[in-house]
Amino acid sequence: MKVVLFCGGMGTRLGEHTEKVPKPLVRIGYRPILWHVMKYYAHYGHKDFILCLGFMADKIKEYFLNYNEYLSNDFTMTNGGRDIHLNNSDILDWKITFVDTGLNANIGQRLRAVQSYLQDQDMFLANYADGLTTLHLPDYIDSFTRSGRIGCFICVRPPQTFHVVSTGPDTLVQDIRHVQHTDIRINGGYFVFRRDIFRYIGDGEELIEQPFRKLIQEGQLIAFPQDQFWCMDTFKDYQQLSDMYARGEAPWEVWRDSTLRLAGVI
Repeated sequence: MKVVLFCGGMGTRLGEHTEKVPKPLVRIGYRPILWHVMKYYAHYGHKDFILCLGFMADKIKEYFLNYNEYLSNDFTMTNGGRDIHLNNSDILDWKITFVDTGLNANIGQRLRAVQSYLQDQDMFLANYADGLTTLHLPDYIDSFTRSGRIGCFICVRPPQTFHVVSTGPDTLVQDIRHVQHTDIRINGGYFVFRRDIFRYIGDGEELIEQPFRKLIQEGQLIAFPQDQFWCMDTFKDYQQLSDMYARGEAPWEVWRDSTLRLAGVI
């Protein structure tokens, strides 16, 4: 299936990190978070990407136009550097379509803007370009396919460390609990859609607002609880991911061999 990635937002939640590059190009380790998201999908065989560009679209285009496989992978050099053999590859078999979907467009309108590139797809994947997870994608897709519904997304527990307050008469506090100890869940992205989704997105409509409400009214939207790893939205999340990566703890890298990781080889 094709994968639509929303890369056009301004990423204001990451502050100074997005002053010179768009949020999808903020680096975790020495590769941008967008690469990590795409590598996740590619690991499960979904290598046909459509990037919905907007803010700093040129930066994202330049990154891939200037992508050097030799700097990102192991290679063998012989003959004084005249012969170089690439031992593995990142993006050699990826297909990436770059689409300018507008500087200020919302997610719904960015998706509408790439509809023509999805004409051959009965179902397709879509996601924000900044969320990392350990979700087992094949099981998730299979569950959605069997549901017969039009749309699906993962719902996750909020990663932030705030507390939920319940009040009664005279604003007396009746309860206060850490959000992780409540039933509250948020939209975690990782959408799967049937092509019928485009019948629900009107002019100017934001995907999670009007279209999703229409799907809910018709019983055509499901949420898949994801209680494993999911992260990346705020500056605090970025710091957490960077620290984890530096320690060699990157659970979202599902493409890495777990036995090698446990042995300390990678």
